[in-house]
Amino acid sequence: MNRETLDARRILCPLPVIRTQDKVAAMQVGDILEVTATDPGVKIDIPTWCRINGHRVVQIDEHDDEIVVTIEVGS
Repeated sequence: MNRETLDARRILCPLPVIRTQDKVAAMQVGDILEVTATDPGVKIDIPTWCRINGHRVVQIDEHDDEIVVTIEVGS
């Protein structure tokens, strides 16, 4: 299992989801991706994208103006 990060700060919808999709496409099942973003829409957009595409949101953390969405890559 690999752990990757994605910096999606200071970009707005739909770019955080598009960059997440691109990053996940290069990962293996079971890998973990931590997406750090400043667009509050990721709290809805990324979990919705994960549900549709078979991935799992492990947790969502908020620190000041940043949101960290941790995803487990599915099949």
